[in-house]
Amino acid sequence: MPVLDTVPSPARSRRSASPATRPPRAGLRARVSANRWSYVYLLPLLALLLTFVVYPIFGSLVYTFYRWNGIGDPTDFVGLDNFRQIMVDSIFWDSVAHTFVYALVVVPVQLVIALALALVLNNRKLRFSAFYRTLFFLPVVTSPAVVGVVIQLMLSNFGETLNGWLLDAHVIDTPVDWLGSPRIAMGIIIAVGVWQTLGYNLVYFLAGLQTIPEEVNEAAKIDGAGRIRAFVHITVPMLRPVGLMIVILAFIGSFQVFDIVQVLTGGGPYFGTEVVNTYIYHLAFGGNEAAATQPNVGLASAASFFYGVLLIGFSVVQVLIFRSLAKRRAAGRA
Repeated sequence: MPVLDTVPSPARSRRSASPATRPPRAGLRARVSANRWSYVYLLPLLALLLTFVVYPIFGSLVYTFYRWNGIGDPTDFVGLDNFRQIMVDSIFWDSVAHTFVYALVVVPVQLVIALALALVLNNRKLRFSAFYRTLFFLPVVTSPAVVGVVIQLMLSNFGETLNGWLLDAHVIDTPVDWLGSPRIAMGIIIAVGVWQTLGYNLVYFLAGLQTIPEEVNEAAKIDGAGRIRAFVHITVPMLRPVGLMIVILAFIGSFQVFDIVQVLTGGGPYFGTEVVNTYIYHLAFGGNEAAATQPNVGLASAASFFYGVLLIGFSVVQVLIFRSLAKRRAAGRA
């Protein structure tokens, strides 16, 4: 009668080992040592981040307690007076309102257009798709200051401009002061913002669409789902995680608008297009087209920090809303 081998093999022992008897995971030091070259490659970026982002943020915090024109050392200590002045300044709150209007209009319009273009450009049967992608991304790599100067010249009242073309076509009877009306000027800034930064979101959506397996779309076609149904029940749910990041990044980028406004209108006319970044710039370096003011770096630093707190609060609310919607969808599926 054969004798049974009661000694377990190494492979069988590894399979039958309980989680409690498994060796512990490598510690933090071992993981850092194993990935040391990855951290070495990140050191230049970390050094630049600390030097040009983190240090200036905490360094400028000191200036919020002084009235200082940027020359010499700050000596006029005012405490929290700069923050009080910002909180009661109607121009600051108007600039905050203009910034939020810009973001709340630009982001939805831009995302809809970018998603529609991404769906078209993601079609493998489309010829010259690489050319079209480059064409739509080209405004992104163009300097906003150059774009602003060109558009300002196009909207001026001399030479071959938009007014001249419209007058020749008998669309208008008298020249329009495009940048002289706050509403028209803000509309132009929003339109330019949508056009210039559209390429970012287009690339993001294209990357998200390319992560969707082609087999899923083919299976939907076999089951008889049309394009609209496949888009609603397949594309949108699978794009949701990427779409969340795109929305957050789009809002962050929109809240940083500065170049176009500064070049086109300088915050005018009469603070009608002033956004927070131009408001801070004018406080720090003095004056704009609507009013001449003396430079006050301390007041500008206080406005910057106060606006940062507002953006943090808005970001927290945004994340909470997205989490609430995700929980509702999960509960509905259950």
